[in-house]
Amino acid sequence: MRRLYLLAVLFLCALSATAQTLLPITEKIEWTWTDRPETQQPNLPNVLLVGDSITRGYYPAVAKDLAGAANVYLFATSCSSGDPRLPGQLHDYFSMMDVKFAVVHFNNGMHGWGYTEQQYAAGLPAMIAALRDGAPQARLFWATTTPVLHDSATGESTNARIDTRNRLAAAIMTKDGIATDDQHALMLQHQDTHNGDVHFTAEGSAIQAAQVAQMIRQALPK
Repeated sequence: MRRLYLLAVLFLCALSATAQTLLPITEKIEWTWTDRPETQQPNLPNVLLVGDSITRGYYPAVAKDLAGAANVYLFATSCSSGDPRLPGQLHDYFSMMDVKFAVVHFNNGMHGWGYTEQQYAAGLPAMIAALRDGAPQARLFWATTTPVLHDSATGESTNARIDTRNRLAAAIMTKDGIATDDQHALMLQHQDTHNGDVHFTAEGSAIQAAQVAQMIRQALPK
């Protein structure tokens, strides 16, 4: 009887630990942000940019660059890979929009500093699965996380952590056959376009957008 009691206690403890690991590590401000063409051109393929505030920064220039070639949509969130909410957010977005996407260009990595880099990497397959479920015919492109100008004093957004996340993500993308848009290497050459430590000026976002649009254009159906 005592043995059964101990087993029951251990089982409940295991369930409690599992529940705790699944709880999201929230930030002070949590947000999602979507945008879409004012008027969709039904004869053009649809493109989705998934990311965070960095993606929000270059989205308008990408949409302008691809005008006449694609309808460009945006889904941005402060939710990080590793956060159990992220796949659900993507599922809800695809259900809400009901759009067939030809290309999905995505990145994630400038949020969720409460998660370890291993937790971050472990969450990427679920993110990829959610994208493939919502856009089964789309060509996927992964964008590396951009560098910060100065490491944060709290040890959250640091270039060492960003490098580790990019390295772990690159291995997953290579294994999954997903092409990489190396925005990190690109913006290392344009550190003078930072607006603060994390974001970029309009000039910096335009530089990013040109590379994003070039990769997407090559993947659009002829």
